[in-house]
Amino acid sequence: MEMAAADDYDAAAALAAFHDSRGGVRSLVESGVTAVPPLFLVPTADPPSSAATDFFAIPTVDLSLPLTDTVALVRAAARSCGFFHVVNHGVPAGAIDAAVSAVRSFHEQPIAERSTFYSLAPIGAVSYSTIPHPGQAAPPLPWRDTLRVRFGPAEPKPADLGRLPPACRDALQKYQRSLTAFGKEMVGLLSEALGVAAERLERSMRVEGWLMACHYYPPCPEPARVAGSLSHTDPSLFTVLAQDGVGGLQVRRDGGADGDGEWVEVAPVTGALLVNIGDVLKVVSNDEYMSVEHRVVIKSTKEARVSIALFFNPAKRDESDFFGPLPELVTAERPAQYRSFTVPEFINFRREFGHSRSSIERFKINRN
Repeated sequence: MEMAAADDYDAAAALAAFHDSRGGVRSLVESGVTAVPPLFLVPTADPPSSAATDFFAIPTVDLSLPLTDTVALVRAAARSCGFFHVVNHGVPAGAIDAAVSAVRSFHEQPIAERSTFYSLAPIGAVSYSTIPHPGQAAPPLPWRDTLRVRFGPAEPKPADLGRLPPACRDALQKYQRSLTAFGKEMVGLLSEALGVAAERLERSMRVEGWLMACHYYPPCPEPARVAGSLSHTDPSLFTVLAQDGVGGLQVRRDGGADGDGEWVEVAPVTGALLVNIGDVLKVVSNDEYMSVEHRVVIKSTKEARVSIALFFNPAKRDESDFFGPLPELVTAERPAQYRSFTVPEFINFRREFGHSRSSIERFKINRN
C-alpha cells in the first residue's frame, strides 16, 4: 500500500483502500513493509506494546481434582484475577492443536485464496477481515486479522456455515463441538463457586458457546507502534481461549476503579485452556467475580500469533429475558450493584460505547 505524505494523508481513503485490497494485515507483511502504515499507529501517549513488568502466574484449575477442591480453585481465581488456566479439561489435545493449526493455515494462504472470504459484515454465519476495535470507527486498526464464526442458534434455522473456509472448516467445527461439554462443566463450576446450585446459571440463562473469533496477529516490523488489541473486557459470561506459544496477552493487575494498574504478561501454558470472566458474569455475580482488562501486544518481527476465543453467553436473548445480580447474592449487607438488563440492550450499549472496562457502568446502581 503506497502511503501519502503526512500533510496529504486521508485516513478515510486509506482505510477504504486497505479494505478494498481484501488482504488484511497479512498482505502488508507479505508486501515487505518495513514501517507501520498510519492506519495502525497507536498514539504515543498510550503505547500498548510497552513492556509488561513481569510474567503473571495466573491460577491453574485442575479438573482431575475432587469437586470440592476444583470449586474452591475456581472461586479463588474468579474472585482474585478473573483469569485462570484449566488443565485436565477433557478436550482432546488433538482437537485443540488441529484447530489452531487450521486457523494459521487459513490466514497464511495466498491472498488470491483467502481474499474471496474477506468481508467486514458477516455473510451467513462467517466473516473474515481486519475488524476495527469495537466502538471505534477511526484508526488505529488492530494489527490483527480475524475469522469470526457463529455456530448457533439452531432455531429458527441452523447457522449458515457455507462460507466457513475449507482450510479450517472441519477442524473448527470439531473444536467447537469438543468445547460444548467443557463449557457446560465450567458453567456448573462457576455457579457452585458462587454458593448457588450447580445448575443455577444454566437454568436461568441457557449458556451456549456459539461465537468464535479466530485471531491471527502477523509479525510486525515495528511492534511497539501497534496494538494487537486495545485494552478491553469481554462482553460475555466467560471466554475460553486456545493459543499457540508465541505469547502477547497481558492483563491489567491491581488497577482498582482508576484503571491505573500495571500490565503483566500471561505466559501460555502448553495443553491448557485459558478461561476469563466476562462483564455479564461480573454483573450476575453481583461483583463477586472480576472481569479484568486485558490486551494483546505484538511480540515479534518474525512470528505470527494465533488464538481462538470461544465466547459463552446466555442463549436467552429475547426482550423479555432480563439479567442482573442473582437474587441469592443480594443481601442487606451487599445490595444489588447493577440493575437488570436484556442482552440486546447490553450489546447495543457495548457497540455504542466500545469495549473498555466502563461498558457496564451504565447499569451500575448509584446510591449516592
